[in-house]
Amino acid sequence: MGNRRLACWLLIGVVAMSATAPCLGERIKDIVRIKGVRSNPLRGFGLVVGLDGTGDDAPASRRALANLLRRTTGLVLSPNDLASNNIASVMVTAELPPFARTGSTIDVTVSTIGGATSLQGATLLMTPLLGADDQVYAVAQGEVSIAGFRVSGQASTVSKNHTTVGRIPSGAKVEKQELARFVENGMISLQLVNSDFTTAENITKAINKLYPKAARTEDAGCVRVELPKKLAKNEIPGFIDKIGAQEVKVDSPAMVVINERTGTIVVGENVRISTVAIMHGSLSIITQEKDFISQPLPFSRTGTTQRIQRTDITAREEKRPLHVVARQASVAELARALNAMGLTPRDMITIFQALRAKGALQAVIKII
Repeated sequence: MGNRRLACWLLIGVVAMSATAPCLGERIKDIVRIKGVRSNPLRGFGLVVGLDGTGDDAPASRRALANLLRRTTGLVLSPNDLASNNIASVMVTAELPPFARTGSTIDVTVSTIGGATSLQGATLLMTPLLGADDQVYAVAQGEVSIAGFRVSGQASTVSKNHTTVGRIPSGAKVEKQELARFVENGMISLQLVNSDFTTAENITKAINKLYPKAARTEDAGCVRVELPKKLAKNEIPGFIDKIGAQEVKVDSPAMVVINERTGTIVVGENVRISTVAIMHGSLSIITQEKDFISQPLPFSRTGTTQRIQRTDITAREEKRPLHVVARQASVAELARALNAMGLTPRDMITIFQALRAKGALQAVIKII
């Protein structure tokens, strides 16, 4: 509990210091996403070989290898002829970047789908990667890296990291490019990562200072920007770079985020509290079991010596003063007031919830 208390106080202190520091703007490119500029997921069913007895030896894996040998070498083999623990069926996934050209490489992730226990030493055979339209956009192949190991004996197993999922850096070559289309009718759409009307208006004002009447706010999550009429196609990237470098103030709703499992509390910059009086105490009930020896009277012919248990119960209630917390002007003052009361993270969580129920906390409480 001591470590949690210290971590919580440090966290609130960091928030408090950030609240008193001068407000610096954020670049537009860091708080928005351009509509149409996005990656596309790819997936494919593959086969890995070269495993040291850690494969799945599943019928599907043997059948896939038999079909592969039939297509590539002309050998006609039965799946039962290929029984081996050195092969495994895997699912191969990747992300096709928005501006990946044909011939460029991308990273792929290889995950087992059968009973394979490790991909250590695996080599992925050529695997087509398909998009949502079932067309091949890339082809993956190469040695799988798992950044760990798994060693098994008859009675024990030692492993490090997750051995059934691995990666192949630059393991797939793009065969079909799908370039992003982000200009619609001479306009681009900036989608806010965190929707907020104030932030959207700040973005619009910042862009209109550079290009008058070019931007307009559609809603809390989108700002549309009209390209200048005389802007050439090769000048569009420079235009986007220029507006993306502008700094704007990011606004956010007043919120208190609470993680009850770890006792972590994060207080937003705009959190305010009405004038309230707070007294938070705790009642401790201590129960102790003690053994006593019961003996009969001297020279008594009846009764026996026995050991019995007695229970001592003590109630202890901490006395704490009544604290008056005035209306706060900043998170720094709120943090100092709560810290001065000597509260633990659990106490703070309870108080924040009570303040919200009373209506004295002008913020939303989010429990994660």
